[in-house]
Amino acid sequence: MSVYGLPSGRLFRVIPVFSVDPEKGWGYSEETKPMLNTSHGFVPWDDLHHVEMSQKKGIQDGKWAFANANNTPRLARIDLKTFKTAEILELPNSAGNHSSPFGTENSEYIVAGTRFSVPGDSDNGDVPISSYKKNFKGHISFVSIAPETGKMKIAFQLRTPGINFDLARAGKGKSHGWFFFSCYNSEQANTLLEVNASQRDKDFIMAVNWKKAEEYIKAGKGRKTPVKYAHNVYDESTQMATSTIEKEVLVLDVAEFKDICYFIPCPKSPHGCDVDPKGEYIVGSGKLAALIPVFSYDKIQKAIADKSYDGEYEGIPVIKYESALYGEVKKPGLGPLHTEFDDNGNAYTSFFVSSEIVKWNIKDLKVLDRVPTYYSVGHLCIPGGNTAKPYGKYLIAYNKITKDRYLPTGPELAQSAQLFDISGEKMQMILDFPTIGEPHYAQASPTELIKNNGQLKIYKIEENKNPYSTKSEASAKVVREGKKVHVYMTSIRSHFAPDNIEGIKLGDEVYFHVTNLEQDWDVPHGFAVKGANNAELLIMPGETSTLKWVPDRTGIFPMYCTDFCSALHQEMQGYVRVSPAGSNAALTFSLNKPVTEAK
Repeated sequence: MSVYGLPSGRLFRVIPVFSVDPEKGWGYSEETKPMLNTSHGFVPWDDLHHVEMSQKKGIQDGKWAFANANNTPRLARIDLKTFKTAEILELPNSAGNHSSPFGTENSEYIVAGTRFSVPGDSDNGDVPISSYKKNFKGHISFVSIAPETGKMKIAFQLRTPGINFDLARAGKGKSHGWFFFSCYNSEQANTLLEVNASQRDKDFIMAVNWKKAEEYIKAGKGRKTPVKYAHNVYDESTQMATSTIEKEVLVLDVAEFKDICYFIPCPKSPHGCDVDPKGEYIVGSGKLAALIPVFSYDKIQKAIADKSYDGEYEGIPVIKYESALYGEVKKPGLGPLHTEFDDNGNAYTSFFVSSEIVKWNIKDLKVLDRVPTYYSVGHLCIPGGNTAKPYGKYLIAYNKITKDRYLPTGPELAQSAQLFDISGEKMQMILDFPTIGEPHYAQASPTELIKNNGQLKIYKIEENKNPYSTKSEASAKVVREGKKVHVYMTSIRSHFAPDNIEGIKLGDEVYFHVTNLEQDWDVPHGFAVKGANNAELLIMPGETSTLKWVPDRTGIFPMYCTDFCSALHQEMQGYVRVSPAGSNAALTFSLNKPVTEAK
């Protein structure tokens, strides 16, 4: 996850979430390895697409950001006080966690829909792919968020027909208690989807009454289903992660409960599904449509009350298109994808095919302005643009293709973001800047919301509960436990303690537990040792981090600080001596030991 500043477009930070990061030691240090555990074992990468900031009363609260792992389905919670990943939860019964993460207006739930319908984890998965319509099912996970700690838990899952879920938004205001998902492949094709999943004139938006689903769960209607999934939590006090394997979830089959889910026809192959700030209008964006359908929450409720249905799909009522429709934005552009909102009653939709952003009024559905993008825009972002309180000053377009925008860098070019001022009647581009590719979706909020929300500057040494912490140089030591050697080390400008270690033997596993003794903001120290085949460490002030090192030969191995810390940064180094397995070399360690010639 990358963090940019506006309006500068400057990259401030890259946060490792699902992928290992050798610069920071994420997924390499002994403390963080458990964060990347899954039911498949250690998975050191993933495909992060979407970000969702936590909310209270429909407004961003600056506490957490949530992120999705598309490949091995997971949700992550990033603590915005530390800009570190605090928790990762694997999602069972799911495949392709693209339709995620989407939050309710008080972050009661973060919701994730499966992109690929597959047999459930407890079903027999060894079935012919051609049996898709019979055996493949979708699952939507409702993950509860503890209000104070942010702790995640799968509250329940909805088992749905075997279709593909794309994107979603929660209702807000009057529609709080509902969720709206875009769905495609209502044809239930299993091959060449670019043709076979584009046959119908309309697919669906699925409206989910999650308050009603909650009632059924509380009434004991959920079916306990055996599954296996990992729940990984990073503890800031111990600075260590733990991984727990969970073994069941509660599942409701929506076909058995006729008042949870409803399908609304939506043209054609819908991608985006967005809800306006007041929670009245639901905007569908069909990738292959030449219009934008806008549905009314009030009309949806009336249609349900009147049973204004056009039959069922896989046991779920299908609301008549005209009964749910507020109106259509006519001829807005080609290839509508995503819509966000400003604070003046306007909507902004990206158009992939015609490479433009179109501004239109929510009430009268009239196009007000359009601007070109460079090129093939996908997602867009307005600060607070998915909430009840958009800030409405900026719009950022995330473009998929750049071609001639930037200097050539081989077969792949830098990808593009463009910043628009939307404070006036007309959109004005004020910045065009390259991004880490592929730029997908982002959310933005005012700086003060996060800066003034308890930003952590240092870890206080006296509060460090890591069992391997070393809180003073006098406590530094090296301890042998059979074939394992624990080095309790400190770092401070500009030396390690100890900085000379002997008596390590071939076949040993060496654990460098490095505590940064600095108590000054923004003075991290790095640590690396020659021949380490995993990574370096980056240790924040007051923090402890552990690097496992298994030497593969005898000799002298330098170790050093990898992060510039002072004028004498180059001098911040030391040596480790590795002797043969049967050596009599004693285990010794020292700092500032007088130099005498060895005999």
